[in-house]
Amino acid sequence: MKSKKIVLIVDDDRSHRIMLQTLFAGWGYSTVEADDGDTAVEKVQKQPFDLILMDVRMIRVSGLEALTKIKTFNPAIPIIIMTAYSSVESAVEALKNGAYDYLTKPLNFDELRLTMERAMDHRQLSEENRLLRESLSSRFDRQNIIGRSDAMVKLMETVAQVAPSDATVLLTGESGTGKELIAGAIHFNSPRKEGPFVKINCAAITETLLESELFGHEKGAFTGANRRKEGKFRQADGGSLFLDEVSEMSLAMQSKLLRVLQELEITRVGGEDVIKVDVRVIAATNKELLQEIGAGRFREDLFYRLNVITLNVSSLRERKEDIPLLVQHFLKIFAEKNHKEIKGFTPHAMDRLLKYEWPGNVRELINTVERGVVLSRSEYLDEHDISLIVKDEDEVSLQGEMSGNLPLEEVEKAAILKTLELVEGNKSEAARRLGITRKTLHKKLRKYEVM
Repeated sequence: MKSKKIVLIVDDDRSHRIMLQTLFAGWGYSTVEADDGDTAVEKVQKQPFDLILMDVRMIRVSGLEALTKIKTFNPAIPIIIMTAYSSVESAVEALKNGAYDYLTKPLNFDELRLTMERAMDHRQLSEENRLLRESLSSRFDRQNIIGRSDAMVKLMETVAQVAPSDATVLLTGESGTGKELIAGAIHFNSPRKEGPFVKINCAAITETLLESELFGHEKGAFTGANRRKEGKFRQADGGSLFLDEVSEMSLAMQSKLLRVLQELEITRVGGEDVIKVDVRVIAATNKELLQEIGAGRFREDLFYRLNVITLNVSSLRERKEDIPLLVQHFLKIFAEKNHKEIKGFTPHAMDRLLKYEWPGNVRELINTVERGVVLSRSEYLDEHDISLIVKDEDEVSLQGEMSGNLPLEEVEKAAILKTLELVEGNKSEAARRLGITRKTLHKKLRKYEVM
């Protein structure tokens, strides 16, 4: 059963306190009384409250003085000040000192109830945001990034060096290697860790929408823009912005991004106001940017702006000694999630995992372990629970879903769908792995009616 929220009523007028107690009981709140500011401070030190409703003028200790002492002891508790019209200046001072809001006497009960609900919702949201930040900080803590290989140890040592600075970081490496996790580790081990960590996948958004997503737009800027929208740079103000697949930006967007990185200011689409931003940019790509520059697909000046610090995240096949740690870690997670008692892997299963080349890197490994856990019927995952795209060097298997008797078109369709699944829908990466152009991939998707 959900417990009632407790409101502390602080007022030296006993009849007013009794009236408020009756009113709040009808609204479903529990109440505690205090007849003066000093009593309120004592009660707050002994008992937690969800909200305080406090008068400004009292005999021994004023509401302003009590507010200051309570905020020193517990800055999170919302305090609403009650004041007469002649004391509005005191109420404004209370707001400056941390009060949530003020109401004038005689109280408007509808306004009172709405203000109380809003204050408690705001406190709950703040607490949820705090817990979320702690959860993210724990997830992205350097100690929680799994890997004992020389490559990972060296990478995390560099992260520890880079994180305290404000330098732009470029993360390179194949898809699925965990670049987002490294970006999070940089942010949450930096002085900006209390600020937002905002992420955007540049490959997942069309060129026409990417500018709006990054910089925001004004109402009426384009069809469908029925209100002003803040972009990722504004959302990340005071924190870090992770630009994943930055190489997928058009040259025009690259030019606009370069200006923002140089000037640290943005302009919303359809707007004229120049807005200063304080954002650390961490970018990532799975392409060789020097080759992209040579092909005319990436701006050289943007490359040097992003390339202040470059960290390469090794592929899984380059650090196979980390595989046993990784698979055991994810096995525990998925076993708990699926309410299964699975202790580990058989030697044959582990051997198969270690011999596989992992074209989809850690992302593919996670999918493989989860699928094995779901389908397993024993305490240990064996080799038959480990379904891989490539079983042996010359044998292609599509997760055990196909046999050699299927028509060629079905084989091709299954290969395309499985590759798209591994790269999480990134068509450019899927085309690269399949050895075809993006245009050819689109034709085949239309042919198989899977667009």
